[in-house]
Amino acid sequence: MVRKYIFIFFVLACCVSTAFAQKAESTASDTKVEHYVTDETGTLTSSQISSLETKLSNFEKETSNQVVVYIIGSLGGESLEETSYEIAQKNGIGQKGKDNGVLLFIVMNDRKLRIEVGYGLEGALPDALAGQIIRKEITPYFKKGDYYKGIDAGVDAIISATKGEYKQDKKYAEKENDFGIGICGIPFLVLFIFIFFGFSFIFSILRRIFGWGKGKSGRGSWWNSGGWGSGSGSSWSGGSSFGGFSGGGGSFGGGGASGSW
Repeated sequence: MVRKYIFIFFVLACCVSTAFAQKAESTASDTKVEHYVTDETGTLTSSQISSLETKLSNFEKETSNQVVVYIIGSLGGESLEETSYEIAQKNGIGQKGKDNGVLLFIVMNDRKLRIEVGYGLEGALPDALAGQIIRKEITPYFKKGDYYKGIDAGVDAIISATKGEYKQDKKYAEKENDFGIGICGIPFLVLFIFIFFGFSFIFSILRRIFGWGKGKSGRGSWWNSGGWGSGSGSSWSGGSSFGGFSGGGGSFGGGGASGSW
């Protein structure tokens, strides 16, 4: 009897994993990064987008590092980290072999953002430093409603970090390490994060399989409507002249940091 239940559980687990992988592949394959800056919400003006794209284009020419800004309206209940990783990895931001790409992913209506860092830049832009950039450089402007200045400051800090010119403040380093003592040497906060994301991951798989939440605004209806965000869901790049952007085949491993405002 026990073997029977084990066998059934194993079969179900295989089905869940296969369905999840197919859905993730389908979702990511429809997300095309064609500009250094993509704003699906109309938050930035065309001149602001042009200014950012000029800066990021020149930076790539100078260093071969690719930094991309992608703005959507809502995740529709999806995971910020999972979505950010899918966009960066599927579009190969960064150069193949160097893995030197960075994605600044912003979700306006959910008030969330993430810096996704390619393998090759994790040394220059570790998780703690990415977190500091979010808290110190970006979110103070976002809280005031000045999104362009926040993005511009964040981009400048990311560029400086990849050049080794942006250092972590001691007070931010102390906050990153102030987790307290947990169980078996593992901090309570770390244990909580693992448990929380474990349940979130399982729920996300089940929701993808059974279609829970479809029809709501945001990403849940994106598969049928053809885009993220509000309105028609169409992407807007502000008429920039940098329409020929394409990823170079960079890879990502989940490094980076998330935040909110």
